[in-house]
Amino acid sequence: RQWKVMECSAIHKGLSSGYRFSFFGELMEFFYAAGACSLASHIALEEAGLEFEAKRVDLFKGEQQEASFLSMNPKGRIPVLVTDRGILTENMAILLYAAMTSPSARLAPLDDPLLLARMQSFNAYLATTVHVAHAHGPRGIRWADAPASLEDMKNKVPENMSAAFQLIEDEYLEGPWVMGEEYSVADAYLFTLTRWLKSDGVDPDQFQKVKDHHNRMLERQAVQTVLSRERSNK
Repeated sequence: RQWKVMECSAIHKGLSSGYRFSFFGELMEFFYAAGACSLASHIALEEAGLEFEAKRVDLFKGEQQEASFLSMNPKGRIPVLVTDRGILTENMAILLYAAMTSPSARLAPLDDPLLLARMQSFNAYLATTVHVAHAHGPRGIRWADAPASLEDMKNKVPENMSAAFQLIEDEYLEGPWVMGEEYSVADAYLFTLTRWLKSDGVDPDQFQKVKDHHNRMLERQAVQTVLSRERSNK
């Protein structure tokens, strides 16, 4: 599959020249994988009301390692957002971009530096601790080769994910939403990782506030739209 990408400097690599792409199209292009962490950014873009074309990447077929995809993101990972000014990767970057590009959608406390930093702190915990704990199961090969080591990591996943979500349950959910009474892009991120609990061998029902948050998210129109799109866009 040949991905369409854009003519721009590689902003995500911090280069001023010498690393350019070809872009054909006016809409932003968002590259995601069904059921993956990219769901968080997908929801945020939808909530923000931004115009974009969603493009599914089949990780099992290795499409993220094709040359055309690597020209956008040399890391070979999703999500990727192609804008008219540059390419963004990583959920934390795309979530904040969606919130800042559409301030009227009120997806982040943009006028309060402390609250914004607290939201980013929570998102960083999801990205660097919770996601990594999950990945030790299906992606253990990133850290080890020996079968015994891979098995040990898989066996540890339920314990680590339970501990992480117990912390979220006890310390981070301040109200109906992560930031209290105000919905934010952090909620899309938490919703995404909550959906992995069952496959990680963790019963989500033991975390009542997390469970209620998940159900509350399912009522949002943007979430319903994105879930439907990811199921049908094959």
